[in-house]
Amino acid sequence: MELLTNFLFAFYSLALLYITVYCLMQVHLLFYYKRNKRKAKDSLSVEKPDLDKNNLPFVTIQLPIFNEQYVVERLIDNIVQFNYPKDRFEIHVLDDSIDNTIEITRTKVEEYKAKGFNIEQICREKREGFKAGALRDAMPVAKGDFIAIFDADFLPNPDFLLNTLPYFNNPKIGVVQTRWEHINKNYSLLTRLQAMQLDVHFTVEQKGRYAGDCLLQFNGTAGVWRRSTIDDAGGWEADTLTEDLDLSYRAQLKGWEIVYLEKVGSPAELPAEMNGLKSQQFRWTKGGAETARKMLPLIWKADIPLRKKIHGTIHLMSSSVFVCIFIIAILSVPLSFMIEEIQFDMRYSYIFYSAVIATSLVYYVANVQALRNGQSYMWTLVKFIFLFPIFLSLSMGLSLHNTIAVLQGYIGKKTAFIRTPKFNINSLKDSFKNHRYLAKKISWTTVFEGVLALYFLAAIIAQLMWVDNRSFLAFHVMLFLGFGSICFFSIRHLSLK
Repeated sequence: MELLTNFLFAFYSLALLYITVYCLMQVHLLFYYKRNKRKAKDSLSVEKPDLDKNNLPFVTIQLPIFNEQYVVERLIDNIVQFNYPKDRFEIHVLDDSIDNTIEITRTKVEEYKAKGFNIEQICREKREGFKAGALRDAMPVAKGDFIAIFDADFLPNPDFLLNTLPYFNNPKIGVVQTRWEHINKNYSLLTRLQAMQLDVHFTVEQKGRYAGDCLLQFNGTAGVWRRSTIDDAGGWEADTLTEDLDLSYRAQLKGWEIVYLEKVGSPAELPAEMNGLKSQQFRWTKGGAETARKMLPLIWKADIPLRKKIHGTIHLMSSSVFVCIFIIAILSVPLSFMIEEIQFDMRYSYIFYSAVIATSLVYYVANVQALRNGQSYMWTLVKFIFLFPIFLSLSMGLSLHNTIAVLQGYIGKKTAFIRTPKFNINSLKDSFKNHRYLAKKISWTTVFEGVLALYFLAAIIAQLMWVDNRSFLAFHVMLFLGFGSICFFSIRHLSLK
């Protein structure tokens, strides 16, 4: 029994150590981010490069879509509003749809063709390779020297091209990525929590990596590629679910650079229902693991600084944090009964509290200091203090779902690219209920999430009634609420038809 206890505690400690190291590396990115802010503030002028208005480059705008009947018209209506000469860009709607989205798109494309826009609907005979395949197959017909890409839920501002293209004056720049903004951030608690996490990525993480000269990523949408960069890096490949992350790293290892523009926002719609969020999380976490498996050997062989290799490794393996969270969650229950047998001085565990402090600091900077949006500091801080514990709890609740995705990615199990459905949710008046594309069945992971909620509820009751050591009590309360909420909303947001 003692041997088993020591083994579980060692396994638990290793998982917790990984989480701690990851969080401290996030603080290192925060250091780069804050240092860059100070430098920008101290500079006399920070100016965007000039764009020769008399010699504007020709741009191909690619809109990869699949079954987007609720948002495709909104997307096309928005893109044609670009403040850029009609004869200097073309729009390619890469339509892999298998429902009435095809007809909706065709009608909208014909409408704008009649108005003089260079716009085409491109439908493939064989939908192979999902989004990566659509982008790859569309390259031979793209005439632009630069390729701008937008997913179906994005509504970039009219001056998007004028704000991004000037940076390509530097011949080393292969990609310009803009910050995602959120159309429906205040729609529900779920969208607010998603915005909280994404705002960390698009402030501290992306800007921190950029400022620290680390490897960073094109986020799949709301960015522009130099066409020759795509070709030089080997083109779009469909062997991972995150083709954007994959190509980003291949391009940088070829010597190309990525510019990240924190101040140029591109509004988009957040998933408004739980099953859509889970499909998005599954794709991102599994794709990240697939890309790590593919790219890590190349990164460590590359002639780049050790600092870049370490940060690149942490970046590509970031989804593994969910595996570690799941491990410590499951093991924390038996350990709560065994902790006295181990005779471990709990004071030494305080070092791991640095992970919580580090995470809190990063999220505070991203969601309070960086994104106050004209609101008072105190009001923004109060909202953050209320939302952050809920965010942590929900993140823990996703750990089972995302652990499965990560493990499948590392072992090389292939699964389909499951799109995240969008429903044109713009305000509190809008609803996704009874819409197409909603999940119709309860998955086994949802059932198991409910079982885990009961597992941690039992642990809470046991600690309150029979166990003197309650070191894990608050942790188990958060896990119970996290898994319980994920299970509840996954069922509640199923299609009622």
